[in-house]
Amino acid sequence: PEGNPVELALRVESVMEGVLVTGTARAVAEGECVRCLEPLSQDVAADFQEMFSYHDADDRGRTIRVEPADDAEDEDRLFIEDSLFDLEPVLRDAVVLALPMQPVCRETCAGLCSTCGIRLDENPDHHHDAVDIRWAALQGLADTVKDGEKDNMGGAEAGVDEKQEK
Repeated sequence: PEGNPVELALRVESVMEGVLVTGTARAVAEGECVRCLEPLSQDVAADFQEMFSYHDADDRGRTIRVEPADDAEDEDRLFIEDSLFDLEPVLRDAVVLALPMQPVCRETCAGLCSTCGIRLDENPDHHHDAVDIRWAALQGLADTVKDGEKDNMGGAEAGVDEKQEK
């Protein structure tokens, strides 16, 4: 969340091309479980390494004007500006990549009923009798059959058995 602290462990090295920053960012991420939509908090640790380059300079240390053709090559490079470098985009990218794609409150979370939205962890026996529309016409036939008609089938089979015994 915005305004919450982010713990950084950094190693800053001066190299010929600029400054190499290696580190780990630790923070607490807050969100919702993708299964039951309950709020959750999760510790996140993200490792990163980034090179902040010096601008090209002449022998006197003055910045050399970059030609427009060189801008495309430098688009992905990060530069040191007035002896400072900005870690925010690097940290944001590293933390976002470290976040789980589908955070869950716990691995055994059953989620919500897709029909009515009730939490299945609180009601483990919850279910809906769903009728497959392909069999719906037969349901109407089953309701019209009377109990006596069902027994006739059994009686016919019993008659066959009696003949075989004689």
